[in-house]
Amino acid sequence: MTMPRRQVLVQLDDELVSQLDRIAREHGTNRSELLRQGALAVISADSDRSADNALQASYRMTPQDPAIVESARRLAAETMPAW
Repeated sequence: MTMPRRQVLVQLDDELVSQLDRIAREHGTNRSELLRQGALAVISADSDRSADNALQASYRMTPQDPAIVESARRLAAETMPAW
């Protein structure tokens, strides 16, 4: 099923348009499709960033078990080469 599309005006300088057209040609597509893919990549990256931020926040809210931290330190010290 094809979703309805809305035309959106975007102002780009000539150099950027030339680069987009070159990339579109190399990928066998057109500028509009390339920009649609770029917009989806921005949306995906923003979603990933939000998920990463939420994950980091949850780790900050849950205190680390001191015994696990100490075990990890001892293990790291055992596996590090003595210079």
